[in-house]
Amino acid sequence: MTTDIQSVKQRFGIIGNNPKLNHAIQRAIRVAPTDISVLVTGESGTGKETIPKIIHHFSHRKHGPYFAINCGAIPEGTIDSELFGHEKGAFTGATGTRKGYFEVANGGTLFLDEVGELPLTTQVRLLRVLETGEFIKVGSSKVEKTDVRIVAATNKDLRRLVEEGKFREDLYYRLNTVEIPLPPLRERGDDVILLFRKFASDFAYKYHTPPVRLTPEAQEMLKKYHWPGNIRELRNLVEQMSILEETRTITPEILRKYLPDYKRNLPEVVAGEKARFDFDKDRELIFKFLFELKKDVDRLKTVVNDLVNSGQPALNAPADTKPEKVVSIEAPPARPDDAKVEEPAYTIVEEHKPAEVAEEKKEEETLSLVEKEKDLIKKALEKHNGRRKPAAKELGISERTLYRKIKQYNLR
Repeated sequence: MTTDIQSVKQRFGIIGNNPKLNHAIQRAIRVAPTDISVLVTGESGTGKETIPKIIHHFSHRKHGPYFAINCGAIPEGTIDSELFGHEKGAFTGATGTRKGYFEVANGGTLFLDEVGELPLTTQVRLLRVLETGEFIKVGSSKVEKTDVRIVAATNKDLRRLVEEGKFREDLYYRLNTVEIPLPPLRERGDDVILLFRKFASDFAYKYHTPPVRLTPEAQEMLKKYHWPGNIRELRNLVEQMSILEETRTITPEILRKYLPDYKRNLPEVVAGEKARFDFDKDRELIFKFLFELKKDVDRLKTVVNDLVNSGQPALNAPADTKPEKVVSIEAPPARPDDAKVEEPAYTIVEEHKPAEVAEEKKEEETLSLVEKEKDLIKKALEKHNGRRKPAAKELGISERTLYRKIKQYNLR
């Protein structure tokens, strides 16, 4: 089977030795002799259009017609006519009878690219063709038969579209009899370098220039890049450098000019998708960020706790600030020498200023730690006329933490 895969790669111009890519080709070869429907999945730019060609070539339909249709490029109002045909006068502009793809592809293979873009009404018609081989032209009442092998492809999550009511569940399971997933370029490792060399050679021949070459550091940089546009983006990158760069040796400095988002290519997890990064490689960066964040929070907690426990302003309070409480120690009244002492020798008495008793009691009932923190930040910002940097410095926290607290407490 390995020899077969290599010969298929040579025939269809497939570059790469990634195990996931080899597995996809192997599945295409095995499913080709049958007539079951196949769904090719993968991100945009991964080369999904090659798999239907392989299936058609190794099937008993290889001498029949092959048509590739981009469902997303056909307007919704005319897609039924394109796929199933129409009769004369079926709609405005229908000046004659027209055959659709299902009729002209009879005995062959029909590749429906971006099948997730099909309107719901067209999905009903497609399901009928897949189940019975029957279709009706637009504007006609005559049922016609066709014998077509369907291979569909999509870069969308059809299961999610089914949950959202945008794609029929029965059609999804009918198309997805066998699924062939294609890996994104960022998961193909050294294949990135092989593809770069192939594209560099092609463009050198096309533009009559020496091929561009990568330094070892630039190779590592390309393998670590996220490649949101996959093979299509890599091809575009090589073509630009082949035309614009005078030097033929590509260094990381040159690459950065063509990969503006490289530094912002941080790890992320997208809802409903797998993680797009290697956690082992980026764990240290994540832990460092969390550690710095924890230090900032602990520092702010310490400042606020000191304020609560001491009853004194924590940061540069004015000299005339008066304490809310006056604590004194009184000696107990004199007792006879033979009297038993059952009380402490001294009593601690907290004296409150009359005007402040009610206010302090109210404060103790309503003032929480969060409110103290909010008030403290607000005073620091007012003192520095809203400038975050000096306010954060005085509070003893980072400017980033202060910014987050401003958003949290809706301070302006």
